[in-house]
Amino acid sequence: MSASCGFFAAIAALFTMSPCDDEISGLLHFEKSLYRNIYVIENDDLRCLTFRKSIYQDRQTCVSLDDPDELVFPYTRMMLGVLSMNPNPERILIVGLGGGTLPMDLREILPRAHIDVVEIDEAVVKVARDYFDYQEDGRLRTFAMDGRVFVKRALLDGNKYDLIMLDAFEDEYIPEHLLTVEFLNEVKDLLSPSGIVASNTFSSSGLYPHESATYEEAFGTFYNLRSTNRVIWAKKGELPPKDEITKNANELAPEFEKRGFRARWLIDLVSIKRDWPSDSYVLTDQYSPSNILNER
Repeated sequence: MSASCGFFAAIAALFTMSPCDDEISGLLHFEKSLYRNIYVIENDDLRCLTFRKSIYQDRQTCVSLDDPDELVFPYTRMMLGVLSMNPNPERILIVGLGGGTLPMDLREILPRAHIDVVEIDEAVVKVARDYFDYQEDGRLRTFAMDGRVFVKRALLDGNKYDLIMLDAFEDEYIPEHLLTVEFLNEVKDLLSPSGIVASNTFSSSGLYPHESATYEEAFGTFYNLRSTNRVIWAKKGELPPKDEITKNANELAPEFEKRGFRARWLIDLVSIKRDWPSDSYVLTDQYSPSNILNER
């Protein structure tokens, strides 16, 4: 960065946008929120939300301008695919908003469902509304607060959810307090008797074995889906057999295909293979050093 650019960036930061950020190709929006830098970048046919300057680094959300129904990332397809475990959840909790594609899709697919979305950063909520067509109504509510605080309050209120999606990320990784076995046990306690969890994590992170051991400690055996990201499907109690998941996925095939993927692709990823060392650490509120363990 040149000296003049650094000087003007420092002055312009007071007004949210730095002139140096104007040099980012396709930049539609930039702001410094209370928690992070937020970029909305549009290149070719993709509009993306990222917490870094490049849409090629850890993008939180991307939508195709040519096909807005398409789920661009494999992880969003795997997250939505958890409906194959329970096709008709009536109460849904999503921790982490991004651009809001998952709650909007769930609202369309499940016209009777009530969806609560928790996002700690109010600036992200506004960006989702302004740039990604995120729209709340009587069935879709947004709560601007920490996800763990929301879960604890929901437990005190006696609430239950049929589906909980964990998709909260900082610019580097999942916040440490949302990685621990104590948090996962709170999530499990918030599930209805048939409730399920879908959790978005990295497939190549140094945290992979420790996350796996932590989910196993909280839920026992879980379904492990690996593509560019890893998505965990877990349940309170015994997992449904894979033939039941296959049947449900095939019935949901028109919804999946509308969003750019086939049921067969999804089913081929569903596995209970235990691919982490038996001596992997369980992450706890006392020991969750994601900044040290998360080396990709």
